Amino acid sequence: MSEIIRKIEAEQMKAEAPAFNVGDTIKVYGKIKEGNRERIQIFEGTVIKKQNGSNRATFTVRKSSNGIGVEKTWPLHSPLVEKVEVIRKGKVRRAKLFYLRDRVGKAAKVKEKK
Repeated sequence: MSEIIRKIEAEQMKAEAPAFNVGDTIKVYGKIKEGNRERIQIFEGTVIKKQNGSNRATFTVRKSSNGIGVEKTWPLHSPLVEKVEVIRKGKVRRAKLFYLRDRVGKAAKVKEKK
């Protein structure tokens, strides 16, 4: 990768990236633009995937809304992500928790770290 691209990517990265892992339950404060207004909407769920890649790093959060599973992928260093708040730490043995897609209710829960 050229030095110019590396320099541009370094400028786009956030100074303090939020610290969380796969299996954690988090709240993502995302900015939403509606017409000429901007507001913050909270998306709370379990992190099922994290992909690294400097300023292209993403994470996927899954929640159940009215009995339907909803997943949303967020860029980690995006200006649209206001902040990420960790609610509880999860105890997992996998890097990707795609098996949660097949589970409903209590079976879809992740144990909490002690």
